[in-house]
Amino acid sequence: MPENKILIVDSEILRKIDENRDDMSRSDFIGVLIDNQVGEQTTNNDYVSKQDFEQFAQGIKELLRNFLEFFISYGVELGSQPNGHSFEELTKKLQMLEKGHK
Repeated sequence: MPENKILIVDSEILRKIDENRDDMSRSDFIGVLIDNQVGEQTTNNDYVSKQDFEQFAQGIKELLRNFLEFFISYGVELGSQPNGHSFEELTKKLQMLEKGHK
């Protein structure tokens, strides 16, 4: 028979345990959670953290902004002045990206 110990937890944590354990005992439920968490850390890296995703999104916005700046300056260097509705839309999108990046 395994040796039993007492674990003191906050009442809020105990409430969450009781709401999610179904027919399992509290001890078994906590054991399963620990086994799953420890097992995932060593074997499963198929997820992206929120911080990594936000950093990726910022990088994509910066890349898009640089891409748009390049094509606008490329058009100016060639000497042909862009005109029309599409250039105005492009300028507005570039300004929106620049504001969102700051």
